[in-house]
Amino acid sequence: MARINDNYLKLAAGYLFPEIGRRTGLFREANPDAEIIRLGIGDVVLPLPESVREAMHRAIDEMGTEAGFRGYGPEQGYGFLREAIAAGDFGERGVEVAADEIFVSDGSKCDSGNIQEIFSSEARVAIPDPVYPVYLDTNVMAGRTGPADERGAYEGIVYLPCTAANGFCPQPPSEPVDFVYLCSPNNPTGSVATREALTEWVAYAKANDAVLLFDAAYEAYITEDHVPHSIYEVPGAREVAIEFRSFSKSAGFTGVRCAYTVVPREIEGRAGDGSRIGLQGLWSRRLSTKFNGASYPVQAGAAAVYTETGKAEVRERVEYYMTNAAIIREGLAAAGLRTYGGVNAPYVWLETPRGMGSWDFFDQLLEQAHVVGTPGAGFGSCGEGYFRLSAFGKREQVEEAIERIRANLAT
Repeated sequence: MARINDNYLKLAAGYLFPEIGRRTGLFREANPDAEIIRLGIGDVVLPLPESVREAMHRAIDEMGTEAGFRGYGPEQGYGFLREAIAAGDFGERGVEVAADEIFVSDGSKCDSGNIQEIFSSEARVAIPDPVYPVYLDTNVMAGRTGPADERGAYEGIVYLPCTAANGFCPQPPSEPVDFVYLCSPNNPTGSVATREALTEWVAYAKANDAVLLFDAAYEAYITEDHVPHSIYEVPGAREVAIEFRSFSKSAGFTGVRCAYTVVPREIEGRAGDGSRIGLQGLWSRRLSTKFNGASYPVQAGAAAVYTETGKAEVRERVEYYMTNAAIIREGLAAAGLRTYGGVNAPYVWLETPRGMGSWDFFDQLLEQAHVVGTPGAGFGSCGEGYFRLSAFGKREQVEEAIERIRANLAT
């Protein structure tokens, strides 16, 4: 009989979002007439920008001609997109990132999960708590942890508590680790890392020869001028940080799939013999071995995001969702709930009422208000007692959901 990877058996429970789907599906089967409003999974609802659709149509038409047909593209991404990214996302902000340091993919979820493959199976990992589950689960699957305890915490992981006391921003640990996951704007808490906080993290990474894995998938939602959009705005970060970006939440690519990872040429790791090795080459090799590149029409559509029209269309979508976030944040605050986030991120993080467990609050909202959110416990032990609502919804549904929640809490 074929041997399995026993590390999968360490996973304490089913992946968070399928569990939400399972509970919601059971409720729908039992209550077919209920009008359920979903503010749980962070999936966008507005259509692709017109400039993106037009660019993809042109690319498809090209592919239908002998002269314009393209087969396998470069695994790292087409030059036209990498150059547009370097200029539009970094150059315009005065940040140094070259086109050949950008690696285009089919999603930052994939990249943030796959990046751990270039590190030793014995590498020590630090992960915020609460956190996007992919960071933790992929390292469990890779065998970097022991079993989980009764709280769901895994032996071998250095947890970085994110609480109201520290503004839901992780602090550098007191011990050395090999790599650290950071996320700003943060999923799930909606918090952001200040320039001072990122400067402290860069200093920690340099002092401990560590690598920072910086997830900036929600960068487009930053509204406050003083908040860094990229970790590379901090001096020295190019030597210690890898950054992930996505078109999913800014340009509506959740169903199209396109993202990218920045691996600066300066960043290095240490081989078993003690020699220093550039991580850029390792990531490029991993990509070339296991990935054939995002499709040409998708990359053509992503490049259209950097046109003047594309930028305006993205801003319009971001503003729509951030107005939703304000409606959620203000409506819940008026109902007496303590809320966080929703200012530089499309997520509102709230304390559950009366000390209620987060899955209990999930069930209450589903069964009594017919609203789906995300229980904080699904993001880690420090998420217990909290709940995440997503601003990715149609305006009228967001408004209706908040009215239902307020009515439910008043009963």
